[in-house]
Amino acid sequence: MQPPLLAEEVLLRVLRLARIDGLGVLWVATFFALSSAGIRDYMGAVAWLLIAGAGAIALHGAVLLRGMESRGLSWIVAGQLLFIAVVLIYCALRVAHYDPATLREALTPEIKATLAQAKYNEEDFLLTVYRTSYALMAGATLVYKGGLAVYFHRRRTAVTSAMEVAQTD
Repeated sequence: MQPPLLAEEVLLRVLRLARIDGLGVLWVATFFALSSAGIRDYMGAVAWLLIAGAGAIALHGAVLLRGMESRGLSWIVAGQLLFIAVVLIYCALRVAHYDPATLREALTPEIKATLAQAKYNEEDFLLTVYRTSYALMAGATLVYKGGLAVYFHRRRTAVTSAMEVAQTD
């Protein structure tokens, strides 16, 4: 069994993870926001811009922590929670405004033949795939970003004590 980490090491890990997560979210979300705008999916573009904002909030929190301001951790956790909220709202809106026209175009003749052979209605199949996809997206977001929010929140005491030690040196 390993001894617990020093508070300074916890602070460094929190800073590194917040920076990597924030930059990754910011870059990926910006790319998808531009892609969504390019195909005139305005609801998607707005959602991705809000997600990019969540990444920027986490980065701002990391900058505050690097400057030895403990409120930076609150910013990092808020960025995770904003990410979760945007994705859950986006998924709910997409499921509520189901439009099978685009999905029908993706059905290949092989898939149609398989569905006909299995005596499975194409519309039911499309709706099931659509709902399952958004449920998986929402679930993965809750697990991953929720886990990060809990991780950052639980490190508050160690981060605060590391900052106190650093300020007294």
